[in-house]
Amino acid sequence: MNIVVFVKLVPDLVEELTIDPNGVSLDTTWLRLIVNEFDDHAIEQSILLKDRSGASVSVIAPDSEGVDDVLFTAAAKGADQLIKLIGDFSNSVNNHALARATAAVIKELQPNLVLTGVQAHNDLDGPVGPLLAEYLGMPYVGYVAGVTVSDGKVSIRKEYPGGLVAEMEVTLPAVLGIQAAEQPPRYVAVSKVRQAMKISTIEERSAIDLDLNGGLTITRMFQPEVVKRAEMIEGDVESVAARLVGIFKEAGIL
Repeated sequence: MNIVVFVKLVPDLVEELTIDPNGVSLDTTWLRLIVNEFDDHAIEQSILLKDRSGASVSVIAPDSEGVDDVLFTAAAKGADQLIKLIGDFSNSVNNHALARATAAVIKELQPNLVLTGVQAHNDLDGPVGPLLAEYLGMPYVGYVAGVTVSDGKVSIRKEYPGGLVAEMEVTLPAVLGIQAAEQPPRYVAVSKVRQAMKISTIEERSAIDLDLNGGLTITRMFQPEVVKRAEMIEGDVESVAARLVGIFKEAGIL
């Protein structure tokens, strides 16, 4: 069985984000990138499936600062093949372009199962998973919290609000958007990552199609304006109620 995992790096929201002077993108001078949290769960789920079935796991990521460390960490966890997409993956590249470029490489790998994180906090034009499924001609199921493979099919577990759980069966090949792996992503010691750097190789593939069509065009980025709009209403019940009615009338509600 051949499993492919697509991961991408996203801005670390712990750091202070600043806007580039062009006004339509983030300033990348000191921008710290980390692996998308849900993508990390996708890697973990793929390794769990490998441990059970002896599957081969390939991890693909677009080129960006720190991506080599992410790929070698995946190798230290158990990934068999590491692929880095080479191209102009600037802030202007949307998920439509990423999906098209990645799909071209994934088709060459002929996977039975494609895993990706269910979403990322910088998904302005939709998550990558459904887009990949469209370009690969495969079915897609998202918000997956458990995967079992058997006889050319996957049994998946989805969790809904209110404590509801659904179990579904999908015929392979398929694309799954992982919300949570069956266990938290495993910790890998730095020494093990360094060892992976010595024995693993990152293959570089050119991103031949970075067509931006289908994505959103950012016209302006700005910090929220600080304004005083709160009014504390004091007094007895009648005076407070009268003021509320007055506010509603001013707003055209009453």
